Amino acid sequence: MSQSVANIFREGQSYMNTWPVRKELYAYFPDSRVVATTKFALKTMPPMAVLACAIMINTFGLDYLPQSLAIGAFFLSLPMQGLFWLGHRSNQTLPPQLKHWYHDIHAKMRAQGCQLSSLKSRPQYRELAQLLKVAFEDVDKMFTRNWFK
Repeated sequence: MSQSVANIFREGQSYMNTWPVRKELYAYFPDSRVVATTKFALKTMPPMAVLACAIMINTFGLDYLPQSLAIGAFFLSLPMQGLFWLGHRSNQTLPPQLKHWYHDIHAKMRAQGCQLSSLKSRPQYRELAQLLKVAFEDVDKMFTRNWFK
């Protein structure tokens, strides 16, 4: 199923907001590093593009306008590459090892009483992100609520 580029960027933005950026996940998933880098790039690259264009035009004059615009476009493309990667990644199905891990975590969280969406037979990375987000946000609350009743 092919998607439009705008859809992929939208899904990348959604996946970036869903994925839990936790230091525990950095060693296991590149998604954590890509999310952190893309968030940083979204904040810093637009001003860097303007600054690079302004300095180049100020230093070399308007004769270098095409080169200046190319450098600005490069700086602006960096966060877009991260969003595109995240959007593509969110639609990939989990490999067999992660699929088993997803089902295991889902079952354990259900046993703890967490409110989860239904179990997917072919989970994708976006479902894993949602499950991990719930796990990091709610499992501590559920554990302490059950422990101190």
